[in-house]
Amino acid sequence: MSWIGKTYGSALGKKAAMALSGLLLVGFVLGHMAGNLKAFLGAEKYNGYADWLREMGSPLLPHNGALWIARVVLLGAVLVHIHSAWSLTRLSRKARPKRYYTLTAQQATYASRTMRWGGVIILLFVLYHLAHFTWGMSWAHPDFEPGNVHRNFVEGFRVWWVVAIYVVAQVALGFHLFHGFWSAFQTLGLNHERVNAWRRPLALSIALVVSLGNISLAVSVLMGWVS
Repeated sequence: MSWIGKTYGSALGKKAAMALSGLLLVGFVLGHMAGNLKAFLGAEKYNGYADWLREMGSPLLPHNGALWIARVVLLGAVLVHIHSAWSLTRLSRKARPKRYYTLTAQQATYASRTMRWGGVIILLFVLYHLAHFTWGMSWAHPDFEPGNVHRNFVEGFRVWWVVAIYVVAQVALGFHLFHGFWSAFQTLGLNHERVNAWRRPLALSIALVVSLGNISLAVSVLMGWVS
């Protein structure tokens, strides 16, 4: 067994893998949200951004080359994140096979107590989001038009219950980002006074920026502010 396998086989290794993959995903959701905010600038800017993503790395990389590399890296990070979380849950249950009769939350926050369910909600949402805007499945997006990114974006948020799904998912994402980002520093050993002074405010800021930014996009279309 390689040193990577040995390291990942330990609880500490799994926690580190979950923290590092989580931080990579935090970077992605920040960038994804920032790019989508271009929808406020109109169809030309938003479609131009989508075209840039497809041609990123050209002429060194082929059309959609960098985009597919990013997708593979993100998929790997998601799989590592899910597997490490699942493995740590199993290890925890093996170490404590009997549940406590009373469960008290002394230092745990609401976000930390809902991390598992929040993760499930986010995973289901990601699958729906891909079906909605990437795969263009008819049940998720009846009016999907391949290649017309801004039109798909606007038409995709004209239905109130679709926006409601996104709002619920973004709230879950916000809690997940807050606790995940905050705890990642402790997992990676960055736990001293200088770091702790800004760790919690930074985690809260990232969670709010991503969640409110994404929610503002969906709600703005529904209200007719973006068309």
